[in-house]
Amino acid sequence: MDRTDAIRLVLITGLSGAGKSHALNCFEDLGYYCVDNMPPTLIPKFADLFIQSENKKVALVCDLRGAAFFNDLFEALQELEGRNVDYEILFLAASDETLIHRFKETRRRHPLVEYSLPEAISREREALSGLRGKASREIDTTSLKPWELKSKIVEIYEPGQRDKNMQIHLLSFGFKHGLPPESDLVFDVRFLPNPHYVENLKPLTGEDLQVREYVWQWSETGRYFDKVKDLLDFSIPFYIKEGKTNLVISIGCTGGKHRSVVLAEDLGRFLGSRYNVVVEHRDIGK
Repeated sequence: MDRTDAIRLVLITGLSGAGKSHALNCFEDLGYYCVDNMPPTLIPKFADLFIQSENKKVALVCDLRGAAFFNDLFEALQELEGRNVDYEILFLAASDETLIHRFKETRRRHPLVEYSLPEAISREREALSGLRGKASREIDTTSLKPWELKSKIVEIYEPGQRDKNMQIHLLSFGFKHGLPPESDLVFDVRFLPNPHYVENLKPLTGEDLQVREYVWQWSETGRYFDKVKDLLDFSIPFYIKEGKTNLVISIGCTGGKHRSVVLAEDLGRFLGSRYNVVVEHRDIGK
């Protein structure tokens, strides 16, 4: 297989209740194409499809929910190896006590429904022991919070994407048109001098150079902007640490046409070098 054909295939498996579904969501946030409860016999054909696709990152969950199909997994892995397709196995585990607590808390059934919960967990451990021995990585989720599991997955599989995984939506708006309900953070810039009351600037918007120059000529604009930057520099890494992948920062002035547009644009330039940033001006045309 040529280097350009290489795919990154991660097989997520492990004990029921150990966090495989959450792990799959984490890989999806990292840009992987994800499939849950994948029949093992389809894995080689699935890999063939992705060799020809643009997205070379694939994450699949395969576990005992597949019942009889699960017995074909080792044969499927041997077929991948025969084709020189690189794959990694991520095995998730947890203590018996933790698994029992999680099943009781969620009231979900264990795949081995014919046994009592403690016996089902024991039998599953035994059934997965061979696969566990082939695992490239193992994460024990016994004491991990969901965001801690995500942090581990990011550090292992996409360490360079920790910050880029955060999607920031910068939204300028006018207070007279209503506060954006999706906002996580709201900054009010109505205290800044208003270009609306300058005759030649009134018909323009914050995307026009004359308006930008007007807004930035006041010392309070620079001082406020620096304080907002400091706050975001401090707080965004903690949002990332908590597992948040989308942050909506709204910046409002009276009409949403001048001051908020200028500040949103410049804040987008400031944050864009480190995060995925989208800038939207909700009320600029009103």
